[in-house]
Amino acid sequence: MTSRRARAITRLVAASIALVVVLIAYGLRIAVGDGNPFDFFGYFTNQTSSLTALVLMAVALRQLRGRRVPEALAVAWGVGTACLVVVAIVYNTLVPGTGSAPPWASAILHIVFPVFVVADFASASDRPRLRWRALWWVLPYPCLWLAVVLVRGQTDGWVPYGFLLPERGPVSLAAHVIGILALLMLAATGVWGLSRLRSRAHAREPVSRA
Repeated sequence: MTSRRARAITRLVAASIALVVVLIAYGLRIAVGDGNPFDFFGYFTNQTSSLTALVLMAVALRQLRGRRVPEALAVAWGVGTACLVVVAIVYNTLVPGTGSAPPWASAILHIVFPVFVVADFASASDRPRLRWRALWWVLPYPCLWLAVVLVRGQTDGWVPYGFLLPERGPVSLAAHVIGILALLMLAATGVWGLSRLRSRAHAREPVSRA
């Protein structure tokens, strides 16, 4: 088995495990009568882990077929990696022990999977460099998530994390939203920088365009 094929299979396995863990956690919520999908998948961790796992699967399948990663997929890969960095930092500092998953699942989704994705992205030689002008693509998805969460907090009163509760007041909410987006941009800047870590042979190849 070639190293390229082995790496692709490793990515598929890691992504599959993340998806299975999310689904098991959701099944456990259903079992106790709390299976509202809008609540469970309202958690940034559950959404980001699932979406990044799907992106990682797409990357792995292209690798198995001997195809390079196009720029659009590489940007999605970078966005998912940056979001998982934020997931790991926020969960392990601001809201440890909270969430909709059991402790073992939380450990996988908040530590193991983010570390794997970052390490894999940093050492990958099968993706193009991310253009700095594409850095803004990291914002639409988290901004949409924040907007939905804030609206839900004002309407049905549900928020995934306590620091987004409407009763904390507009100043606190604004500070936390700005802080999250600033952390996200910082993480994305680091990920975009990691995309420069490529082999010389790969660097001589033309950049694939979406």
